[in-house]
Amino acid sequence: MITQYVQTLLNSRGGVAALVLRVPVGLILAAHGAQKLFGWFGGYGLEGTGQWMASVGLGPGYLMALLAGSAEFFGGLALVLGLLTRPSGSAGVGLYDAGGHFCRAYR
Repeated sequence: MITQYVQTLLNSRGGVAALVLRVPVGLILAAHGAQKLFGWFGGYGLEGTGQWMASVGLGPGYLMALLAGSAEFFGGLALVLGLLTRPSGSAGVGLYDAGGHFCRAYR
């Protein structure tokens, strides 16, 4: 049972349509994570993102910035490379879903 679950998790037979969707989404996620982690593409890096997250009540800000940036950056790279596409896609969706709920709650 566990081996079947692991095979389902690691196996991907999406074809070209999944590739066409997976690569741009992965690049966008990785770039957005790079803004948070490294300050690339006009981002503020961990310090600036951490300060902002702490200012809106997501504390400790540095840790939250590290977790969010890592999920976006490494999840995006995994999507582009086709590694663990289901978990990395789910992490991205979960991250943006949590951000959406946070924004609606604190308008």
